[in-house]
Amino acid sequence: MATIAVTHLACTICGARYDPVPGRYTCDDCGEAGTLDVKYDYEKVAATLTRDSLATDRDTTMFRFRALLPIDADATPPPLTVGGTPLYLSPRLAEIAGVGSLWVKDEGREPTASMKDRASAIAVMKAQEEGAEVVTTASTGNAAAALAGIAASVGQATVIFVPESAPEAKVAQLLAFGATVVLVAGNYNDAFELATAAVDKWGWYNRNTGVNPYVAEGKKTVALEIVEQLGFTAPDAIFVSVGDGSIIGGVHKGLKDAIALGWIDAMPRIFGIQAAGSDYMARADESGADVVTMPAISAATAADSISADLPRDRVKALAAVTETGGAYLRVDDDHILRSIPRIAAASGVFAEPAASAAYAGVEVAVEQGLVGADDRVVVISTGSGLKDVPSVLAGVSATGAEPIRVPPSLGALETAMDR
Repeated sequence: MATIAVTHLACTICGARYDPVPGRYTCDDCGEAGTLDVKYDYEKVAATLTRDSLATDRDTTMFRFRALLPIDADATPPPLTVGGTPLYLSPRLAEIAGVGSLWVKDEGREPTASMKDRASAIAVMKAQEEGAEVVTTASTGNAAAALAGIAASVGQATVIFVPESAPEAKVAQLLAFGATVVLVAGNYNDAFELATAAVDKWGWYNRNTGVNPYVAEGKKTVALEIVEQLGFTAPDAIFVSVGDGSIIGGVHKGLKDAIALGWIDAMPRIFGIQAAGSDYMARADESGADVVTMPAISAATAADSISADLPRDRVKALAAVTETGGAYLRVDDDHILRSIPRIAAASGVFAEPAASAAYAGVEVAVEQGLVGADDRVVVISTGSGLKDVPSVLAGVSATGAEPIRVPPSLGALETAMDR
C-alpha cells in the first residue's frame, strides 16, 4: 500500500502493533473492543502538507489532507464533493447560549447531508483498494446513506442493515442510491450483529463504525478543517453529539494530528453530548467504569443517529473527553427537539436531532459552569434537518410556532397581521 505516511495500526487498549493489511480490523488479543488507531510518520506528512501548501491548494474537499489519510498516494477519490463544509460564526447563538463566540460547522452540506460521508469516502476507497465485491454496514440511517451515496458514485455494490424503526427519509435515500437494504426487526445493535455475521459468512468489506479503523480517519478531517478555518488557532471547546463514538474519536484524532504538525499549540476541551435516553458514555465517564467490560444499556431517543446500546468506538470516545479535560453531558429529547428551531432561527443552519443535541449541550455546559462568557466554542452540526422532518416539526411545535392561515384576501391578511 503506497500511502504517504502510514506506519502501522495500534490497539487502543493494549498498544499491540499491526501492519495495515486487508482484513485487519481489530486487535487479536482485545477482540472487538480493541479498536485500532492508524499511526503516521509526521515528518513525512510535514514534508508535503503545510500551512503554505494548504493556502495554495485548489482542492477544497477533505482530500486536501491526503497526506494524513490512509489511502494510496495515487488513488482517485470518489467524484462527490466530500468535506470543505462551512464554519459559520453565529453571534446570536453565542449570546443565547452565554459564551464568548460560537461557530457552527455545518455538515448537513455534505453530499448525503451528514458528516458520515467523510468516513464512507475512505471506506469505499479502501474497499476498492482491496478489490471488495460488496461493502456493508449497519446504521440507524446516516452512515448507511453515506455509504450508499458514495458507493453509488463509483459503482460499488452495497448491502446495508438498518433497524426497521429508521426514519423513512433515510431509508428512501438508501433505496434511491441503489443499495440492497435489509430492514432488521430490532434495534441498531441487532442490525450491527447481523451485518457482522454477514461479513464473516461472505467476506464483504466491513465499513462498520468501531470495527473499521479507517472510518475515524475520514471523520478527523472535520477537525482539521475547523483548525484551518479558524486561522490555525484552537477554540476553547468543541461540542460533538455521541452515539457510537466514532465521530468524537475522529475529532480528537484530527486535533492530535494538528498539534503534532504544529498547527495549533493547545488542545481544545472536547464535550461529548448524549441523549438522556442513550447515555452509555456519560454513565461510564461519571462512574469511572471500564468501557471494555461495561455492559450495554437499553437506548431510546428521538435522536436516532446517536441511539446506541453499546457504543462500538467507546474506547476512543472516552479518551477524547478524558484526555482533553472535557466531559460527557446529557440532554433530554425535549431540549434536543427545541434546539432545532433555535439553531435554525439564530444561525440559518438546519440541524437534525442528533446535530442539535451538540448545541443543546452548550447550554447545559454553561448552566454547569463548564464553559463561560469568554470561551470560543465550536458546535459540530452533524446532519441536515431534512433527514428527519417529523422530529423537526415536533421541535417547532414545542416552541408554539405555527403558520398564519388566511383566505386569499389582503383585508384578511391585514387583520391577521394586526393580531
